[in-house]
Amino acid sequence: MSRPPAARPARPMKGREVVSIRDVADQAGVSIGTVSKYMNTPERVAPATKRRIAAAIGSLGYVRNEAARQLRAGASRLVMFVAMELNNPFFGEVADAMERRAALNDLYFNIACGNGDPERESRYIEMLVQQRGFGLLLSSGHTRQADFDLLEQRRIPTVLVDAYEPDPRFSSVSIDDTVGGRQAAQHLVEQGCRSIVFVGSDLHVRQLAARAEGARAAVTAAGGASFELFSTPERSISAGRAAARALLDRGPDAMPDGIFAANDLLAIGLVEEFTERGVRVPADVAIIGYDDIEFAAAASIPISSIHRPRESFGRTAIDLLTDTAERPAGAPGVSDIVIRPELIMRASSLRR
Repeated sequence: MSRPPAARPARPMKGREVVSIRDVADQAGVSIGTVSKYMNTPERVAPATKRRIAAAIGSLGYVRNEAARQLRAGASRLVMFVAMELNNPFFGEVADAMERRAALNDLYFNIACGNGDPERESRYIEMLVQQRGFGLLLSSGHTRQADFDLLEQRRIPTVLVDAYEPDPRFSSVSIDDTVGGRQAAQHLVEQGCRSIVFVGSDLHVRQLAARAEGARAAVTAAGGASFELFSTPERSISAGRAAARALLDRGPDAMPDGIFAANDLLAIGLVEEFTERGVRVPADVAIIGYDDIEFAAAASIPISSIHRPRESFGRTAIDLLTDTAERPAGAPGVSDIVIRPELIMRASSLRR
């Protein structure tokens, strides 16, 4: 009666040295090929051998190098989302919707932010290319042409999320920010505002330029009202407070009676600062934000906003990415999906 081969004594491990598949094979008294078979097709390994390998893995604390395995297989299951900014809760909510959709497709989800630095974003893209990632979701608005070319050359499935003009090489999903800007300004005009300021203008960012364009068009079409761009260094609550102080410093005759903030964080800062300084919202100045984050409805004066549907937004981005990944090389099928935003009216802008 033959006996199973005796397990070889494990070589001593030094400090935090990484345990390899060879160490597991030596400990279990089997070949590396048998351990690999146990990892990938366990049904092809005898029960007694499986027990010895499992015991060796347990005693050595072996953790499979999934990244290396996926590289050998030709691609990983990693999806990267490069967001425009992470201080805005909107992008966190979009990322959450993306992650849940990705998990349904057996994908691993990672989020990054270049913070407006194209060089930093390039490094994230190069990392994903080196890892042969499943795909990339780009929302920063600062991607270099060379990076787009690299993604196309390496055939990395890529979806442009909200921040770019349509590109015939890549699918995209976006919110119609021109419509959103028009909705915001029309609402302010309907509330009787005649001096409207767009706070947070950075016309190098496509979404913001579209919101400003839509708002200006609505004010012009209404007639009898003025429109102004007021730039801020960032789109945060503190920047909103600073903008309110700067507007107040102009004096009462130059104060606007309607403000369209580029996002809800700015709107919250504006409302807080004006309220503390005795300016009545909305009686003296009506304010509307953008994104409709949870904090907007929960503010001391609930803030009107343009709702961007992040659930369908994030879900659609992942679906486009998986469709792109499954499409044969060279096959047509680029899609550009545009989602319409919705006006949400609350106390900060309602005068009537």
